[in-house]
Amino acid sequence: MTIFLFLVLLALSVWSLFVGVIDVTPASLLSGNFEQLEIFLISRLPRLLAILCTGVGMSVAGLIMQQLCMNKFVSPTTGATISSAQLGILLALLFQPNSTLWSRALFAFAAAILGTWIFVWFIQRIQFKDVVMVPLVGIMFGNVIGGITNYLAYQFEMTQALSSWLVGHFSLVVRGRFELVYLAVPLVILAFVFANHFNIVGMGKDFSQNLGVHYNLVLFAGLSIAAMITASVVVVVGSISYIGLIVPNVVAMFKGDRIRGTLVDTALFGAIFVLGCDMIARSVIAPYELPIELIVGIIGSILFIGLLLYRLRHGRKAVRLGAAHTGPCAAAAAQGEGGNQS
Repeated sequence: MTIFLFLVLLALSVWSLFVGVIDVTPASLLSGNFEQLEIFLISRLPRLLAILCTGVGMSVAGLIMQQLCMNKFVSPTTGATISSAQLGILLALLFQPNSTLWSRALFAFAAAILGTWIFVWFIQRIQFKDVVMVPLVGIMFGNVIGGITNYLAYQFEMTQALSSWLVGHFSLVVRGRFELVYLAVPLVILAFVFANHFNIVGMGKDFSQNLGVHYNLVLFAGLSIAAMITASVVVVVGSISYIGLIVPNVVAMFKGDRIRGTLVDTALFGAIFVLGCDMIARSVIAPYELPIELIVGIIGSILFIGLLLYRLRHGRKAVRLGAAHTGPCAAAAAQGEGGNQS
């Protein structure tokens, strides 16, 4: 499956380089056409790299959050991470009107990390956690943060300035304005290094302590990685929902829930998903372009409904962590869960 996803991603990447308003062909690039070569290096290639980093980063961020929160419906969207990053960008615009992209990123990092930590602090204090209740808490918390952001934007007449980060799009991605999203690459590598620790923490606090893993340290370190990935994407391309929610669930249907075993496939499928949506956004009403947030929302909604129907058809009324595990630990966890529900 990994090799197949890689080949599909490679084919789509090459194809996307030649999709756009201005016709750029391989023959013209090889012949040394300066104008088309400039378009290729300044716009097309940076856009492709930003799309790949966005797809990989947001998918892995969602996978980490779902594992650590022990809930398959948690993601940067339902965990208030994206809303918090947007608030951080607004605060940067208010306190530093002439701030650079990196200055806004620092505010977005701090706000995203803090917002995600507060969300997890909330759900840790819920005594009876339902698989749907946890993301609902995150959605409500995200709406509260979004309300504060909109109020401040209206109060200080910053609505138009903030609008670029409210809807995700790659139309403004050119060389010199997207390099921040490269930060997702080392953070994804860091997530792969600590994947086993995330798996252990995902099994609960007592289980982690019995194995000598510092539960709170790994939990908040993993959430910080997911928040920083999300913030780096939001600062460059704006808000893009569903990626961190849909992609890990689709991959888990085929590969299980173990991070180390699914992280590469999740990253590849996330990149394919975002790249495919971007190509559709550029082609539907060409020569104009739709925001990728719109295409991701439509396709993501369809996939999400299909995912729920698939689970219902196979006798499961909710997507639960560990659905693909069949070992003794999974059996004991399932037995304990059944006892708690009774």
